[in-house]
Amino acid sequence: MSAPHSAVRQEGCRTCGGGALEPLIDFGPTPIADRLVRPDWPAEQDPVAPLSVAVCRDCWLMQIGETLPPEALFGTDYLYFSSVSQTLIDHSRAHAQGLVAEAGLDGSSLVVELASNDGYLLQYFKDAGIPHLGIDPAPEPAQAAIEKGIDTWVCFFDGDVAARVVAERGEADAVIANNVLAHVAGVHGFLDGIAAMLKPEGRARFEFPYVAELMENLQFDTIYHQHLCYFSLYSVQALLARHGLTVTDVWQLPIHGGSLRVEARKTGEPSARVRALLAREVERGLRTVAPYKQFAARVQALKAELIAAVDAAAAKGGTLAAYGAAAKGTTLLSFCGFGTDTLAFVADRNPAKHGWQMPGSRLPIVPAEALAAERPDLVLLLTWNFAPEIMKQQAAYLEGGGRFLIPIPHPHIAGKPV
Repeated sequence: MSAPHSAVRQEGCRTCGGGALEPLIDFGPTPIADRLVRPDWPAEQDPVAPLSVAVCRDCWLMQIGETLPPEALFGTDYLYFSSVSQTLIDHSRAHAQGLVAEAGLDGSSLVVELASNDGYLLQYFKDAGIPHLGIDPAPEPAQAAIEKGIDTWVCFFDGDVAARVVAERGEADAVIANNVLAHVAGVHGFLDGIAAMLKPEGRARFEFPYVAELMENLQFDTIYHQHLCYFSLYSVQALLARHGLTVTDVWQLPIHGGSLRVEARKTGEPSARVRALLAREVERGLRTVAPYKQFAARVQALKAELIAAVDAAAAKGGTLAAYGAAAKGTTLLSFCGFGTDTLAFVADRNPAKHGWQMPGSRLPIVPAEALAAERPDLVLLLTWNFAPEIMKQQAAYLEGGGRFLIPIPHPHIAGKPV
C-alpha cells in the first residue's frame, strides 16, 4: 500500500521520561490520518508509518510508540475544518460564552487559542468584542479563519512564538488548547510556552479525549499518528505540575465520544470535582496495568466482530459505503482491512475533501448527498462520535430504507432518523 514515512521510535515515556512502557496494541503499518491522496497518485506512495500503543507504568500515560515530524501531519494538504460539525460549533459556543462569564473577560482581555483551526471557537470571542489570537500551522484552515476576520498566526507554537505574543500583545488572560496537547511531540516546550504567555491569574484550558471513556467504549480508532498521548486526569495533572500549572477544575464532556476539559492555573488548589475524579480513576484501576491490557484484548475481539458484520452485509450482494472521511476512519479502515473491494465510497460534508481519496484504502470521497442519491444498502459510520447529528442530516436516506452500521463500542445497526 505504501511509502514508509520516517518515524522515530519512542524509547521512554513522553511526559515523565520513565522507561516502563507496557506494549498494548500493534496496528502495523498504518496510513497517516488526514493525509488524503489524489486518485492519480500511485498507491505505493500513500504515506504510512508504524503505529503502536503502550502505557507507562510510572505515570500511567497511554501513548503511541512512534513520532512523525509535525510537517508530515499538519502540512499544506491538512484539510480538517472544525466548523463542518454543528455539534462541535454548539459545544464551542457554550465553552466561549461560559469562559467569558466565569473569567469576566472584556475588551481589555486577551484570549489565545492554540490549534485554532478555522476559527470555530475564536469567532465567539470576536463577536463578544474580546481581543483574541489564533495560532495554527495548517494553512488552509488558518486562512479560513483569517477570512472570517479572526486574528490568526500561521505557525507552530513554541517558546519563541510565546515570547512574540507577550511582546506584541501582552500576557494572556486565557489560553485555550483544545485537542492539541495530545498532538505535540515537544510537549514540555509547548507547556513552558503556555506558562510564559499566561498572566499570573490567567487560566489555561485543555480538552482531549478521556482515556477512561476511550477504553471503556473501545474507541480504538481514536488512536492514530497525530494523537501521541491519551490522558487520564492523573497523567495530565502530573504533566502540568512539571510546568508550574495546577489543575484547579475539570469537566467531563460528551464531545468526541467522551472528553475532559481541565483548567490549570499558576496558583490555586484542585476543586472538589478534581479530587472526586482522581478518586474515581483509582477505583477504576487506571493506575494499574489490568484495564489497559483488557482494553487491548477487547479491541481485538471488536475487530473480529466488525469484520464479520461487514462481510455478512457484503455477502448479501448489496452496495456498502462509508460516511465520514475523518482521521479515526483511517485507523479503522486500515486495522480492519476495508477497501474498495468492500466499500464503494466515503461520503463527507467537507467540500475541501471531495475528489480526494482515503489513504491506504483508496476509497473515493464524495459529497454527503451521495447517500440519498446512490442509496447504498448499508453505510459504515466512521464518524460515529457525531451519530445523532449525521442521522438528522441523512433523514432522506434513512426514510428511504437506508441503514447505518455504527462500529463503536460494538457493531450495531441504526436505521431510523433521530
